[in-house]
Amino acid sequence: RITEEHDMTMMRANRRRASLRTAAGLTVLLAVAICVSLLAARTDKLQGAGIRSSTYGRPNDPGPGYWARTGTEIAAKFPGAKPEAIWIVSRLKDRGTEMSFPVPPGGDPLITGMPEDLSEPVLQLFDQLGYRVWLQTEPGWAPVDKAFHVMLDRYGHHKCVIGVGVDVEWHRSNNPDLGDPVTDEMARTWLAAARSHNPSYRMFLKHFRENVMPPTVRDGIMFVDDSQIFKSADEMIDEFAKWGKTFAPAPVGFQYGYRSDKPWWGKMMDPVKEIGDRILAATPNTETLIWVDFSVQDVFPPDPSKGDRVPPKK
Repeated sequence: RITEEHDMTMMRANRRRASLRTAAGLTVLLAVAICVSLLAARTDKLQGAGIRSSTYGRPNDPGPGYWARTGTEIAAKFPGAKPEAIWIVSRLKDRGTEMSFPVPPGGDPLITGMPEDLSEPVLQLFDQLGYRVWLQTEPGWAPVDKAFHVMLDRYGHHKCVIGVGVDVEWHRSNNPDLGDPVTDEMARTWLAAARSHNPSYRMFLKHFRENVMPPTVRDGIMFVDDSQIFKSADEMIDEFAKWGKTFAPAPVGFQYGYRSDKPWWGKMMDPVKEIGDRILAATPNTETLIWVDFSVQDVFPPDPSKGDRVPPKK
């Protein structure tokens, strides 16, 4: 009888362990299914997340490795997103634009260049890491289509380059609160110039006002909002959602992380992800999330042990 009771006890214990293992297995499968479901839902629109970078936004440049690593770390916060960069290679200078590389003589006088190439080393890393890169211009009064040709003649061989972009705040303007509106004809001409280099290229147009965007042309265009100076995260999310609805179903993107908004985002544990997740929840046609270079080193400090350049402490 003792043996029978012992056997029964062992059988119950085995069944309980089996039941627990089954329950644990089902829990894991359920968790995986939820993750796969969320991933499928998210990657349907979100394609990339990463960094904005300009020569004036990175006065203490930590070096190519820093930018390549940081964009990858940002993308990892959003399942399914590829590392992405809005890489500004053409900045406003007087009434024209200055490329961050040497420009051959004999071209448009409003398109000038710097003595050395500041972007080639990092673009090579972006190629290796599977980045999506947009080459951006701040044109001033320089012809945008000509600026695109100069940019793509230089960097169009990089497989990371998926398109070009225009900061419309600086379109025929020296005032970032203005910028001439982009007509449908302009949008078509600019995109055609880019696609003469690669028919798969796309274009983004960036501003914080909807009324400067082309009235009807949407094919091949992503609309990027770079609004800042918000009182709170709620105010930002509401404005970004309005931007997304204005251009839906066309894809939209957002730049965030400006220092003017740091009084509230600086209190967050992970502002890149916390704000990004809220944007995605409120604006389902979001294609890209971009943290700006003006504060990126506050959130992702350069690491000398990884080869980053760090300015000497004052």
